[in-house]
Amino acid sequence: MLALGLSTTVGLAADLSVKAPPPPAAPAPSPWDVAFGGAMMSDYNFRGISQSALKPSLYAYSELRYNATSTLQFYYGNSMESIDFANRAAAEVDFYGGVRPTFGPLALDVGGWYYWYPDGHFPGIVPADTAFGTPNITCSNLFVGFNSACNAAKADQSFWEVYGKATYTFNDYVALTGDVFYDPSWLNSGAPGTYASGILKLTAPGTWLPSGIGAYLSGEAGYYWLGTTDAFYGNIKLPSYATWNVGLGFTWKVFTLDLRYYDTNLSKSNCDVLTGDQNPTFSTGNISSINPSGFGSAWCGAMFVAKFSADLTVASNLK
Repeated sequence: MLALGLSTTVGLAADLSVKAPPPPAAPAPSPWDVAFGGAMMSDYNFRGISQSALKPSLYAYSELRYNATSTLQFYYGNSMESIDFANRAAAEVDFYGGVRPTFGPLALDVGGWYYWYPDGHFPGIVPADTAFGTPNITCSNLFVGFNSACNAAKADQSFWEVYGKATYTFNDYVALTGDVFYDPSWLNSGAPGTYASGILKLTAPGTWLPSGIGAYLSGEAGYYWLGTTDAFYGNIKLPSYATWNVGLGFTWKVFTLDLRYYDTNLSKSNCDVLTGDQNPTFSTGNISSINPSGFGSAWCGAMFVAKFSADLTVASNLK
């Protein structure tokens, strides 16, 4: 009888364990995420040209992301940079969005970008008497072409572009990116522009540095094809140019310190044509058919830029 009682008890326990409900499944992760961050820069350099008159700039952004699948992401973002334009615009506000599909080691990014420069003022000039010491010279009698002794610039220099990028990650240490951007009216000048570049990034193995510290070396070579302006700027062919940069970066948690060298093949004369620098220098060597003023700008020359940034996502950093 004792053996029978034990056997029955064991059988009941087995039945109870089989019938116990399974633990609740973990909730599926949300397909939505938000990325955000900011940076302090010694200069805001955009495609080889200073946007902040060779002075420090602040940057902030936020980006809403929707992960439709593990290999397909849609996104919309806004960003803002402090600038110093010839038309006295002091900020660049960006609106952008697109889609990022991935195919194994190949990641694509296709979208559109709008650059808004609020609070610009026409004509956005450097007074001629500041340059030549001759107060009788005025903008009206010297204005010629895209640039003149007055460095005239439209009040509204906002423009939009479309882009495509492709990044192939060979392994944990090597990634190569190619990109193309097209804008029908660069800086609202009427001149179409196409920018293309290649970027190589080398990431240091984790064993090379103290725990938690990362490092990379990256370089970019690009070319900007620019077309002919509208009548406001004299229907002139803008100078196309090559640009390149190389830099070393260090990462720790969400922070990055990037130290980078930039340069272009633009002369000071052609740089002034493209930028309307409000503090140019005069030289007879700068005089050309598209720059009869003789003004020159250093905004497109060799420069070193230090950038300290933080980049976070809600899913990874705030949960």
